[in-house]
Amino acid sequence: MVDPVDDQYDVFRMLLDATTPDDAVKRLAILGVDRQTIEKIRERHERDLIQIREMEEPRSVVLDNRYTWYTGPRPDDRCWPALVRILEKDGWSKEPAISSLDASTTRIVSLLNHPHEKAFTARGLVVGYVQSGKTTNFTATMAKAADRGYKLFIVLAGIHNGLRRQTQARLIQQLVEPNPADWTQITQLDHDFTPTANPASYFGKSNKTHVLCVVKKNAPVLRKLVKWLDDASDYLADTPTLVIDDEADQATVASRTINPLIQKLLATLPKVGYVGYTASPFANLLINPSAEDLYPKDFIVNLPKPEGHFGTEVLFGRYALDGEDPTDVDDGYDMIRTVPQDDVASVRPLTKADAEDFEPVLTESLRQALEYFWMGTAARRVRGTGNPHSTMLIHTSVRTSVHLSFRQPLEALRSKTVRCLQEKATIERLRMLWDSETARVPAVDFDETPVTFDQLMTELPGVLRDCRVIMDNSFSTDRLDYENGPVVAIAVGGNTLSRGLTLEGLLVSYFVRAVSIYDTLLQMGRWFGYRRGYEDLPRIWMTDELKEWFRHLATVETEMRKGIDIYLTEDKTPLQFAVRLRTHPALRVTAAAKMQDAVRAQAGYGGQRIQTRYFHKDSAWLINNQRAAQKLVTETLKFRSIDEESEAQGRYLFRDVPSNLVLDFIENYQFHEKSQECNGQMLSRYIRARNRNGGALRRWNLAIVGNPVTPARHDFSFATGVSVGRIVRAAITASDDFADIKTLMSRRDAALDLAGDISNMDEKEIKKQRTAQLPDTGLLVLYPIDKESKPERQPKPNASNPRTPLDAPEHVIGVGLVFPQPAGPDSTVPWEADYISADLSGVEVEEIDYSAVVSEDMA
Repeated sequence: MVDPVDDQYDVFRMLLDATTPDDAVKRLAILGVDRQTIEKIRERHERDLIQIREMEEPRSVVLDNRYTWYTGPRPDDRCWPALVRILEKDGWSKEPAISSLDASTTRIVSLLNHPHEKAFTARGLVVGYVQSGKTTNFTATMAKAADRGYKLFIVLAGIHNGLRRQTQARLIQQLVEPNPADWTQITQLDHDFTPTANPASYFGKSNKTHVLCVVKKNAPVLRKLVKWLDDASDYLADTPTLVIDDEADQATVASRTINPLIQKLLATLPKVGYVGYTASPFANLLINPSAEDLYPKDFIVNLPKPEGHFGTEVLFGRYALDGEDPTDVDDGYDMIRTVPQDDVASVRPLTKADAEDFEPVLTESLRQALEYFWMGTAARRVRGTGNPHSTMLIHTSVRTSVHLSFRQPLEALRSKTVRCLQEKATIERLRMLWDSETARVPAVDFDETPVTFDQLMTELPGVLRDCRVIMDNSFSTDRLDYENGPVVAIAVGGNTLSRGLTLEGLLVSYFVRAVSIYDTLLQMGRWFGYRRGYEDLPRIWMTDELKEWFRHLATVETEMRKGIDIYLTEDKTPLQFAVRLRTHPALRVTAAAKMQDAVRAQAGYGGQRIQTRYFHKDSAWLINNQRAAQKLVTETLKFRSIDEESEAQGRYLFRDVPSNLVLDFIENYQFHEKSQECNGQMLSRYIRARNRNGGALRRWNLAIVGNPVTPARHDFSFATGVSVGRIVRAAITASDDFADIKTLMSRRDAALDLAGDISNMDEKEIKKQRTAQLPDTGLLVLYPIDKESKPERQPKPNASNPRTPLDAPEHVIGVGLVFPQPAGPDSTVPWEADYISADLSGVEVEEIDYSAVVSEDMA
């Protein structure tokens, strides 16, 4: 039997198109609906709203009492269903791709104001991933907002013509063309905003269409747009507007021209929602929330990582975060190839003076990258699946003269490869490269079809014939055009390729550009995105330093997103939002002007397990740490006898060691500067703070973990009568002066001073038992690591960091510390790291050229 409330509820939802929920209820009463039915309708509507508000994904931080009104698409909608049909035609699956997009955009639209409120302003931020489909997300958000009555849509599409044009093309295809009678465009594919006569005609009651405007963040363009809207001010009171700021951290935050113009733009619109989209929100999260600026005061939405997305962590791995077991953290795929430091001067001028007459040399690393690109493209043609385009990115400099200098040597190598393709030496060199690469990254590990060298050779001549060299920069007429058939291209460029612009079918990147800022560096990673049909084939050539920087960025990104999630569980609002951003000694978080409102973060170690993983290969440094450990054990023996001695297992435990001995050790032991959480000064200050605030950490348990002492195994002596066999910890990264062992401390080691069966305890249970048994006692564990430490096992398939011998000049002392969780608030100390950059006076670091944002020529 049909519930009579169903029909009345449908009437209520139709009324919501013309008025707010409260007014819709009043109209139901005027229509004669009885009070009991109205109450049921309100309850049902509230249940629908609760489902939206309590979505697990996407996670969001929302201003207190912000009203949720949107309950999702309806059968009679026009824009959203049309977009779904297009996505399905493009191969999007209903689950999980379209359903995830539906959920995330329903949540975003629900956080906008109802279009029929008398006046409103809202500011929000959506955090996505680089090349993860943010354009599709804001297109879907615009479609749903249009279906509910938003009229004017302004998209701020980066600072370059390429991204603006690409965005306009996408919106025409996915919004305008399916419902052409419903849309009016005031910008065109090849023309940015130009003022038209009688702007009021677009917003008067006679014009029922939605109005689309896609503009660059360029000062002359924005000034014209603000004046044009101001001339129509009498008609804007009833024009609900959605402003989408794509790449919202670029040119928007703390800029002298664009930021005030965007604020002026918003001020001309009585009913406006501003939503910034970015994958690198470092600058946005450092805006002063109390200032009259573009801080996302109303909501922040953290989009989930899409299935199949190649992101920073997938490619580069990351470091363990607080409380994580390093053995559970992925090292990334084995897809990064090293550009030797000696090659850099051959592909990038090191000074401004070198740039004008610079002539690049095709080094061995660049030649290998090019040959692999051609073979990888041929292999994709053999498979016949996925994106039909194939692109290689060469990004070595911001300077256009450098880009142009690459054309002749690249064309020459392509021609030579065509001529020599049947020569035995060429065939053997290519075969060796292909066999080596496919052995390191097997296709079957990605459920892809293996392609042999002989198979790809049938397609390779066609690939070489079709390949074009494109110089894509602000001043070139060359552009990557994916609209007219399959493209095989080697793209040489700078800023125009580094923001928002999608490089279709990106297969290989050769990247040695020097950049010193998190958000700029992250956005330059055009290799992030989707690689359906060729997930095993992407490769990146870069220096080891850049590889480490991206690994650090992956850690920062993961930590930032977890910080957002923590604020969700604590019911914080955007105005109480202060996500901690980890710093790096050679990188700035964002541009200095954007950090003017940042403050130093506070750190607390309660409930954490930290361990040393980085070590210098310096004899004096290592011997100093040996002596610090030996002194600690010797001094401990004066106060405490051995509580548990198990020489057969290579373990010792001393209980109730005074904190002054531990503090003395921490001050004498040298921690590697890369270990920010293992900072001696911070650790000492934290322990002293816990000593003062409640008397915790005044006593410690000291453990030594090694191997059993046997005639065949060399031992390490900490003190008279205290010796253990040295352990093996091979390196995942090693050089002449540095080693990274990643994992030092096992989960079992973190519980070795606890009573009970510790073999089956997980991290959560260990914390629980420590709180119950030793609520005020810390644990310090010493590890004697053999200086050779050769790997004991073969590396896992696809491991980007296979183990190598430690090869240190002296034996290494590793340190693990376990801190009990305090019963009340944790003591905190300031982070030692500040927003600093390395001394770059000896090298030239190329920064983004922002002249486009003020240029009349770019208008």
